[in-house]
Amino acid sequence: MPSRRRRPRSTRTRSSRRSSRSTLTSLGVVVAVAIAGYVLHATGVLPTDAEGAPQATGGPDTSARAATARQQLEALPVKGKAPATGYDREGRFGTAWLDVDHNGCDTRNDVLARDLTDTERQGPCKVLRGTLVSPYTGERVDFVRGNRTSTLVQIDHVVALENAWRTGAQQLSQTEREALANDPTNLFAVDGHSNAQKRSGDAATWLPAHTAFRCTYVEHQIAVKTTYRLWVAPAEHDAMARVLDRC
Repeated sequence: MPSRRRRPRSTRTRSSRRSSRSTLTSLGVVVAVAIAGYVLHATGVLPTDAEGAPQATGGPDTSARAATARQQLEALPVKGKAPATGYDREGRFGTAWLDVDHNGCDTRNDVLARDLTDTERQGPCKVLRGTLVSPYTGERVDFVRGNRTSTLVQIDHVVALENAWRTGAQQLSQTEREALANDPTNLFAVDGHSNAQKRSGDAATWLPAHTAFRCTYVEHQIAVKTTYRLWVAPAEHDAMARVLDRC
């Protein structure tokens, strides 16, 4: 039998090999978390069932997310809302819409591209048309960009910006407030009627008509309030807890 050629011993030290493996592992975790987080923001579900607009789901994953949300809710401060004095959408939270992630596209077009299906674009960013299944109603809405039609699909702040202002955002920096206003976790493409109906309401005064989506909706509100160190009003806290009890 022909003799096997011995592989030359690596000149790298054991510590360098361990360092490389550790770096690759860390990168892998970061990428996996980023992908899972993006899909969760976009759909309300894990990556195994990610298509278009946010969808309500059931099962173990839903229960786990609800349990996490309950823990976060209990950690949030509970107190009355501050006055709305000084609230200014553009002055306090930045022009609608910014490109805070510096991908070349403004946040509105990013969310439309994420939540709509069968999209048609002009260039890399501008969404001209597409189909939305509004997470707030479960009904289909055809989006066509134009002065008379664009408002049929709107971008809702899950935690309304005025609510954020009255529950702690006054203490945030301008940069933090602009990040909150453009955070994908705090944004859904929805039907215009629901967005107009909600206005600046919190969970105590408004919830999606599509009851199967309420768990995801409240979980996102709690996640945003946790991330940006906001508080919840007493009635808001109780309404959130009631929703989570049914998840």
